[in-house]
Amino acid sequence: MQNNLKALLCLAITGWISNATAQQVKKDWLLPGVPAKASVITEKNGNTLAIGNTLFSRHFVLSPNLACYSFRNEMNGQELLRAVEPEASVTINGKVYAIGGLHGQEQRGYLEPAWLKSMTAGEGDFRFIRMDSMPLQPLLQQRPLRFLATRHQPATGKELVFYFDHPSPDVAGITVAVHYAVYDGLPLLSKWVTVINQGKQVLHINRLKNEILSLVEEESAVVGSVEKMKKQQGLYVESNYAFNNAMRYDLSDQTTHWLTDSAYRSQVNYDFQTPCRLEIYPADVTDVELPAGDTLQSVRSFELLYDSYDRQRRGLAVQRFYQAVAPWTSENPIFMHLVSKDDAQVENAINQCAATGYEALILSFGSHLDMEDTSAANLARWKKISGFAHGKGIAIGGYSLFSSRKISEEDDVINPKTGKTGGTMFGNAPCFGSVWGLAYRDKIKRFFAATGFDIWENDGPYPGDLCASQKHPGHKGLGDSQWKQMEIQRELYHWLYGRGVYINAPDWYFLDGTNKIAVGYREVNFSLPREQQMILNRQNIFDGTWDKTPSMGWGFVPLTKYQGGGPEAVLEPLSEHLDAYEQLMMQYYGAGVQACYRGPRLYDTEKTRQLVSSVVGWYKRYREVLNAPLIHLRRADGRDWDGWLHVNPGGKDKAMMLLFNPTKEAITRRIMIPLYYAGKSGSTRVREKDGNLRQIILNSKGETELSVQLPAGGYSWWVFE
Repeated sequence: MQNNLKALLCLAITGWISNATAQQVKKDWLLPGVPAKASVITEKNGNTLAIGNTLFSRHFVLSPNLACYSFRNEMNGQELLRAVEPEASVTINGKVYAIGGLHGQEQRGYLEPAWLKSMTAGEGDFRFIRMDSMPLQPLLQQRPLRFLATRHQPATGKELVFYFDHPSPDVAGITVAVHYAVYDGLPLLSKWVTVINQGKQVLHINRLKNEILSLVEEESAVVGSVEKMKKQQGLYVESNYAFNNAMRYDLSDQTTHWLTDSAYRSQVNYDFQTPCRLEIYPADVTDVELPAGDTLQSVRSFELLYDSYDRQRRGLAVQRFYQAVAPWTSENPIFMHLVSKDDAQVENAINQCAATGYEALILSFGSHLDMEDTSAANLARWKKISGFAHGKGIAIGGYSLFSSRKISEEDDVINPKTGKTGGTMFGNAPCFGSVWGLAYRDKIKRFFAATGFDIWENDGPYPGDLCASQKHPGHKGLGDSQWKQMEIQRELYHWLYGRGVYINAPDWYFLDGTNKIAVGYREVNFSLPREQQMILNRQNIFDGTWDKTPSMGWGFVPLTKYQGGGPEAVLEPLSEHLDAYEQLMMQYYGAGVQACYRGPRLYDTEKTRQLVSSVVGWYKRYREVLNAPLIHLRRADGRDWDGWLHVNPGGKDKAMMLLFNPTKEAITRRIMIPLYYAGKSGSTRVREKDGNLRQIILNSKGETELSVQLPAGGYSWWVFE
């Protein structure tokens, strides 16, 4: 495999890969058996370098300056680059410096490697001096992970670092390092930049771009604005700098900028408005101090190459990215959301969790837990309760609100538009860099260190709020306020991650150690009648699992009144609504999505306890396949059947299908089941529920047609071995 990869990459450096050779890398990486080992290869002439694996490659020329001249999708033969750009750029004390790159490419619609010989290094650019290669390091330090459906092997690969310096006395002692990480088995690389100040002066970093790419455009639009035209569709980009409370990365992203290229004179767009230049940087960070002897690290971006326009396949690719890069997102504890008034209710809920097979208890908002109270008495109280929970085998956690609250004129975010507090994303919000914000961080750390709590449900922070204060100790002013708040939050999440704390957070902080976000729902819908909630919940599950694994999202089940609604909206008394309770549990557990079962108890009678225990036991029996990615079969609409298919090609149970019938009549349907991503071909065995296994034949696409019968208002499930 290694020799084959070298041959492929060398061919890619010197010219196009032939069709025959390209077929060698066509085996589907989303199925087992494609190692695709990462490599760093220097060409024989010593002036060109390639990184990548059999799924993609990225090629560099080393002199007269380092520049990337090819970014190739080896799965479909697509070249992504049309022009050479700097490796990165940094603005220091108001002056922009390119990091690497070459000048002199006149035609920017495409790039022939032969043109590189006539291109030159810029006099004012940072110059390449050396490089290092090393094994891939994990995004966060590896630690034991709990509540996993299956054990994930740590991601492996290679890291390459290019070093640059500059002869100008204005930036004497400054070294810039450009880092690449290439992952085994995925068409994925990660890139980030560090600026090392070995000089004697404090530097002001006004902007740090860790990626600049002139990409091939994928549409022909003679007129049209950047906002309306499509962006490059062959590349998925994500960074660890995202927030917006949207429950989706693309709407939370703060660093991906699609820009125009007026030097690209041969583009179709009459006004040169094609969005064909990608730059990665946080736009609202404009002045970060870098003291002498310190290092500043940029955001870390990840670039995943797609090989298809199919939504399902693209979603599976992104989910593989999370499983490899952030394996903690696969943790998925079975938890209850307790609304408590006193300690006795907490102990009762812990006992109920233990009696039904639950694994964790989270004290919900509105409960009597206050993590900001670090008095000795409060810490001792919750340490005792934590010990009680652990003695029963139950993890315990709690809710804490950061944003959406007013602290004081001194500690709240100062709105740069008004110079006053208020007008933030949630009206009033504290600044994480204020005296109160820093104390909040320290109180949370002290609470977890003293009590042994296992889970933090953190409502906020939202560091997207810019703060114009010049008095807060955690940041200097407006230009670094967002960056510094993000750093404070990141350090706290890393600290909690290192202690093994599981984190629910309502924003996109997965790459910094959080585990779960809302699957996506409208809270007031939980005041609707139960029958409507069931259908809407299944819609939310269906829509919220295209790009997220089931374990990355939480749902909601109101055991008691929530956001209004009458008796028809809740499950209490539980024993009087067992059918609804069962189906709500089955659709969530059957999707692998944990719901917040919010109320004072999990059961009220022995019959209710048996029901809860039975469903939880069923989930644990099939936990591995139920936590596997979903293939979306049919979205719930209340008119006909709906459901999904889990695919788990590496497990004993290769797939599990769950179908629901919301109508008032029993139905019989013939349904085409796509088992390709379950790794099945030729034939497989299937059984409905605990029935007998039977052999079925698959077509050439890995599909089979099944006749299914669903009871009125009911559901069923099938296992494929």
